[in-house]
Amino acid sequence: MMKKKNIVLSLILFIGLQVSAQELVWEEDFEGDSLNMDNWSYETGDGCPDLCGWGNNERQIYSEDYVEVKDGNLVITADKIGEKYYSGKVNSKNKFEFQYGTVEVRAKLPDGHGLWPAIWMLGNNINEVGWPASGEIDIMEFVGRQPDTIHNALHTPASHGDTENIKTTPVKDATSEFRVFKMNWTKDAITFYIDDKKTYTFSPSEKNEETYPYKHPFYFLLNLAVGGNFGGPDVDDSIFPKQFLIDYVKVYKN
Repeated sequence: MMKKKNIVLSLILFIGLQVSAQELVWEEDFEGDSLNMDNWSYETGDGCPDLCGWGNNERQIYSEDYVEVKDGNLVITADKIGEKYYSGKVNSKNKFEFQYGTVEVRAKLPDGHGLWPAIWMLGNNINEVGWPASGEIDIMEFVGRQPDTIHNALHTPASHGDTENIKTTPVKDATSEFRVFKMNWTKDAITFYIDDKKTYTFSPSEKNEETYPYKHPFYFLLNLAVGGNFGGPDVDDSIFPKQFLIDYVKVYKN
């Protein structure tokens, strides 16, 4: 019995050392009362004229007024004023970009039919090669019309940008509490986790720029969309305002 106990204790210690050995290379904990502009930029407007509806027939107009830092969280609010929908979106483009590592984001999702919060990443070469050649990593997508479901997805040139590489995971009461969304990214695979439970591993047998455009730096995007091809098309106007809370974003070196 003592020998088994020692083995168990040694295993726990080993796992603990592995976790602590990960080097934290970037952290945003959203302290204070304003957005850290050294890390983030706002995206504003409706995407027009180049990408009206942000390419997905989304209804919201993004504005800085719907992004705030409060009580240790990034708070993104979606609301309807008159006949128009407003919300917020930030990105770390040109401010924090990285290639390979482990990402952890702790967030609380908003409920409501027509909402579409997302934690995602785009390749920093998007201005040169366009989308989907840049690659896209959707660490978390949620749509209010599917209240017990969370999505992990990747967009590649091989899929012509379509959502072919996706895993839909049942999560009971997905919006009831803060959850941790994790993604581990290497040169060979991208693996997703929800509350430390592995949900999906993407690792195509042939890895080239068409099938695995994930061999260059990426940046973060955090937003709350309304309606759209994925979030809608119907929107329950009685739900507004609604808030998407992000507690922290951490990046560890593999």
